Amino acid sequence: MTRRSVFGVASGGAVVGVVTACGGTEGGGGGGGYDEQGQDTDQDGLDAPIATTDEIPVGEGAILSEHEVVVTQPEEGTFRAFSTACTHEGCPVDQVVDGQIQCPCHGSRFSIEDGSPTEGPARTPLEEVRIRVDGDSILLA
Repeated sequence: MTRRSVFGVASGGAVVGVVTACGGTEGGGGGGGYDEQGQDTDQDGLDAPIATTDEIPVGEGAILSEHEVVVTQPEEGTFRAFSTACTHEGCPVDQVVDGQIQCPCHGSRFSIEDGSPTEGPARTPLEEVRIRVDGDSILLA
């Protein structure tokens, strides 16, 4: 049996289910594991760069849709990251233009410095995402 749920209907219409536990590393299933010292070797991509510093222009930013993050560089060497979910109705922001993070749904604009709204209808800042810079790599923290 694999890591799947198996469901059936018993007599009398009752639903009977058997769920196998997810885990283990046999069979090559995707996911992490542990090294010889027992350290977690897969920290949900925390050690994989999401961008390089060269990809984030000074005074602008980049939308990293696959990570649901927008990374900005408000001034040389300072990097910030925010959720791509607009705080108005959750639409994903889709571009950074003229130093503002822009939402295409209702026209909200946010500061690249702190994610605060600069133009409505959004009234609260974008959620900050923790990142770290290691050399020229930007990683989730």
